[in-house]
Amino acid sequence: MEPINDFFSFLSSFLWGWPMIILLLGTHVFLTFRLRIPQRKLITGIKLSIKKDASAEGEVSQFGALATALAATIGTGNIVGVATAVALGGPGAVLWCWLTGIFGMSTKYAEGLLAVKYRVKSKDGRMYGGPMYALERGLNMKWLGILFAIFTALASFGIGCTVQANSIALMAQETFGIPTWIVGIFVCLLTALVILGGVKAIAKVCMFLVPFMAIFYVLGCIVILCFNAHYVWPAIQLIVNCAFNPSAAGGGFVGTTVMMASRYGIARGLFSNESGLGSAPIVAAAARTRNPVRQALVSSTGTFWDTVVICALTGLVLVSSIIAYPDISFADGAALTKVAFSKIPYIGAPLLTFGTLTFAFSTILGWSYYGESAVNYLEGRHTNRFYRVLYIVALFFGSIISLDIIWNIADCMNALMAIPNLIALLLLSGVAASETKKYLWSNRLDEEMTEE
Repeated sequence: MEPINDFFSFLSSFLWGWPMIILLLGTHVFLTFRLRIPQRKLITGIKLSIKKDASAEGEVSQFGALATALAATIGTGNIVGVATAVALGGPGAVLWCWLTGIFGMSTKYAEGLLAVKYRVKSKDGRMYGGPMYALERGLNMKWLGILFAIFTALASFGIGCTVQANSIALMAQETFGIPTWIVGIFVCLLTALVILGGVKAIAKVCMFLVPFMAIFYVLGCIVILCFNAHYVWPAIQLIVNCAFNPSAAGGGFVGTTVMMASRYGIARGLFSNESGLGSAPIVAAAARTRNPVRQALVSSTGTFWDTVVICALTGLVLVSSIIAYPDISFADGAALTKVAFSKIPYIGAPLLTFGTLTFAFSTILGWSYYGESAVNYLEGRHTNRFYRVLYIVALFFGSIISLDIIWNIADCMNALMAIPNLIALLLLSGVAASETKKYLWSNRLDEEMTEE
């Protein structure tokens, strides 16, 4: 297996290199100005996310769709991933990660808009959408939609399933001494109780779990920053200075460069919020919404909460802890996270454990729907139950085996998902701009969508 692992490791490094980073970030910036900076309507998006629109077509509420997308997006990458970016790119990586989230909101907006614009309704009233439908119905490129669906289905078993189960099992074993196979069985049973009920059951659980875990984690970070109160402003200054002058960090960070800080910060921001990957619009298409722009605004808030808030808070906690406790080693991202949180008495270690476990489980739920939707596009609804059973079985094996090769394959599939999705976003940017002008900039957000 080592040669295969080496191949996918090389392919992953290539796919997530500068060309992909430039393509994704370039799309973020292009759509920001093409759509006249939809980030300005953040408050409107937040208000819409908690507003019921029961009379509109769809399977789940706008908040349910957002919660499910956030469940898949907010994962261990928000904790360990930010630490890895800091370890490899220095404190300045936090600012680049944050800026990526700001611009990424426009891409998430466009994804949500196109998902609703080109969604389809099945005979039994279910809504299906996402990049594969936008490619087929908007660009007449079904072959590219099929490729996207294949990459998504494969990615769901990797980043959304086995690697998350593995993270939960290892954390439970290290913290509580529970054997991994017992944890695997428990995760399988808990997941089965949710995903066998379909998107409505998944959304219902995520509507409870996501706000609870996010608020708990954010409050915990705030408490930690209170412990590090004297170092918060110096940490902010260090983050800003190191984004453009990494040598300002001193110590072990002297070897970093602006290129390294920007590369790791941007890459972590892109990977964390998934803007441009095409996953979140799959569930956005199921939302009850009057027109595409309403759900687009709601979807864009997901990137705000994931990267602009949670990743930024995590980065500030880590950098302030490095200043407060110079003995912390920042050579390894996971170790940096563990040590930084454990420095805080009582709350530190439990907070990290809770965050890792809940974030990983929520990702399992969200990605199960993404994968099922992709399989449904390829084969039809009769395969849905088979996919759910296979997904649950994969969770168990993910809990008990080493997953280095799975990580690398999953990274490759995520990158390959982004390519057809970005093609759809760029080629249909005119449609997104037209819909935005029609509903958002003309103050017609309350109007029902009309077929043209």
